[in-house]
Amino acid sequence: MLRKLYNWCIGAAGKPRAAWALGAVSFAESSFFPIPPDTMLIPMALARPDKAYYYALVCTLASVAGGVLGYAIGAFLYDSVGLWLISLYGYGDKVEAFREAYAQWGSLIILIKGVTPIPYKIVTITSGFAGYNFALFVVFSVITRGARFFLSAFLLNRYGPVAREHIEKRLGFWFTIFLIVLIGGIVAALYVM
Repeated sequence: MLRKLYNWCIGAAGKPRAAWALGAVSFAESSFFPIPPDTMLIPMALARPDKAYYYALVCTLASVAGGVLGYAIGAFLYDSVGLWLISLYGYGDKVEAFREAYAQWGSLIILIKGVTPIPYKIVTITSGFAGYNFALFVVFSVITRGARFFLSAFLLNRYGPVAREHIEKRLGFWFTIFLIVLIGGIVAALYVM
């Protein structure tokens, strides 16, 4: 199954609508979807290293746009949709502490949590709920999400062919590492927040 999913992503990279699918996943991940865009970005950039930076740009812009939706959910729909989403990810009892931390460290929180595997939707929704400065939220989101995706693009563009060969030989191992990092980020978020 993992091999089929990987092959589908590699095959999708050459299709005209690949960037749209990547953008949709990036948008959704920043506001409500649980799967990070890296699951598509990495295989697509491996298949087309020449388009790695383009894919990173798509991820960045779509992620920030999704972050704006997450901010709006936190600002205007927190009592209904926002609280439900935050509780769904297990952060419901930590929101007030996170809101207080925003008053003192808001910029740093956005910058740090935006590049980690911690679900970015938690940052976007809480930013809106906490009333964090919207313009600064957008600027810091562009910086942090851009840094994350463009670093991946740089590495995949530069080492793509070698990495692809290595990943394809040991796909299960690298998928396991990816899951450990993702789950580790979520667990760390539970204890850091």
